[in-house]
Amino acid sequence: MKKELANFEDIELFVDSFYDKVQSDELIGPIFNAVITDWQPHLEKMYNFWNAALFGVPGFKGNPFARHAPLSLEKEYFERWLLLFKQTIDTYFEGTMAEETKKKADMMAIMFLSKIENMKGGANNVIV
Repeated sequence: MKKELANFEDIELFVDSFYDKVQSDELIGPIFNAVITDWQPHLEKMYNFWNAALFGVPGFKGNPFARHAPLSLEKEYFERWLLLFKQTIDTYFEGTMAEETKKKADMMAIMFLSKIENMKGGANNVIV
């Protein structure tokens, strides 16, 4: 039975489930697995990130974009990340906070992809 996403334990549930999917995904799994050898510290950082993003609880320290910028990420990778993320949320949760969580993930993916494309010059930018 689905429930409202409401607390830190719910965040742990969706983060653990989501990254299990990521690790075994044939498209994005190799990218993550190449840079993360010990998943537990990453998972703990993601618990704190989502706790801050969703509930405003202090405790996250870091720069998520800086960690992703050096990776060879294209639009299709972000699309897969979002697909897996939304599937995970929809498996366990429903309601306002579940929808808000998916919107925040959408915004992050759009922002990261935009920044990465601009770093590369973007399709509309001419690099001299």
